[in-house]
Amino acid sequence: MVGVALVVGAVGLAAKRPPLLLLAGVGVVFAAYPDLAPRTEPAVGLERTVSDPNPDPGDHVEVSVSVTNQGDGLLADLRVVDGVPPTLSVVESLPRRGTALRPGETDSFTYTVRAERGTHGFEPATVVARDLAGATEFETTVGAEALTELDCTTPLSSAPVRPETLQQVGRIAADAGGIGTEFYRTREYHPSDSIGRIDWNRYAATGELTTTEYREERATSVLVAVDARASAYRGPDDHTHAVVRCVSGARRLVDVLSRTRNPVGVAGFGREYCLLEPDTGREHARRAHRILATHETFDSRPPADPVDLEGQARQLRASLNERTQLVLLSPLCDDEIVRLARRLQLAGHAVTVVTPDPTDEGSPGRRLGQVERRNRETELRDAGVRVVLWAADEALESAFDRATRRWHR
Repeated sequence: MVGVALVVGAVGLAAKRPPLLLLAGVGVVFAAYPDLAPRTEPAVGLERTVSDPNPDPGDHVEVSVSVTNQGDGLLADLRVVDGVPPTLSVVESLPRRGTALRPGETDSFTYTVRAERGTHGFEPATVVARDLAGATEFETTVGAEALTELDCTTPLSSAPVRPETLQQVGRIAADAGGIGTEFYRTREYHPSDSIGRIDWNRYAATGELTTTEYREERATSVLVAVDARASAYRGPDDHTHAVVRCVSGARRLVDVLSRTRNPVGVAGFGREYCLLEPDTGREHARRAHRILATHETFDSRPPADPVDLEGQARQLRASLNERTQLVLLSPLCDDEIVRLARRLQLAGHAVTVVTPDPTDEGSPGRRLGQVERRNRETELRDAGVRVVLWAADEALESAFDRATRRWHR
């Protein structure tokens, strides 16, 4: 543009044509505008609501998005693309908007998604703002603080944990007598025993003083770990991949273990090692949910770089308490994760593997993947690791119930 303006200006001078000089001046101003105009990043606020945060699989859910110009300047060309979870499909309208907003003005749009089984977190929306001349463009994301989720699951009533317990009150029946509700045994009376625990019926019948003990309910410390390496991002056709299902299952395990006052933590193997050590309390449970929803390790897209599972496993072993159980959610798509589970089991940690099935029938390669996965399941069971098989169309509660019946045969 500067070159054209100079040529036009030279011709205007040579020909003594004022209109050409004026046109050259306009060209110079247009070329200089991007450098002279103020460059202020737009301040945009975003709010997102869903018509049903707990839909059933297959339901249509309407998503409403409101965008507000929170700055002092005009947004002459604003374009917004909402962060729809990649595991959900848009079935009506579009999750994007192009508009212009004066300071303080708000614009809204809606679209509809179809719910799929699992927990789906919306990502921040992408915003592109251009100035009036289109010479300056800003691109950013907004709405990271607005954690919108669709929870298309049913609450768990129990978790697949073992009876290894801690010396604190919880909801796991311990193999020890004390204060509780389930009868454990009777023993000889000691002067320090409470009168309320004396078996008076036996005293009336035999004249002997005995004390009744009940099975104590103690807590068990559980670390819920998710395999989020690139090899785990697999799933049957027309289904969500295994990592999304693993993260959804981890959230539900955190819920049920927190409700039963058991110390629970979360960990993840993926882009980077993620750890929240086991603890109790509502705030701790909220922190665990926040990590599962926002930490980059649990992103719905696979990592581009290889993951050093051995190095992350060393960090995990260094942080585990000797009485901490591990519930590992993994599709078992390679042998590395199997070796990790076996080593932890041999080190004295009770390990349970919850494995969503990422395979389906079809090509010989897919059938071979099924055989390899079954071999890994057998290898884990032979090492004393409990395995919960979670089919693609199965509720996690049903998978736990089936596994529990098998363990107690």
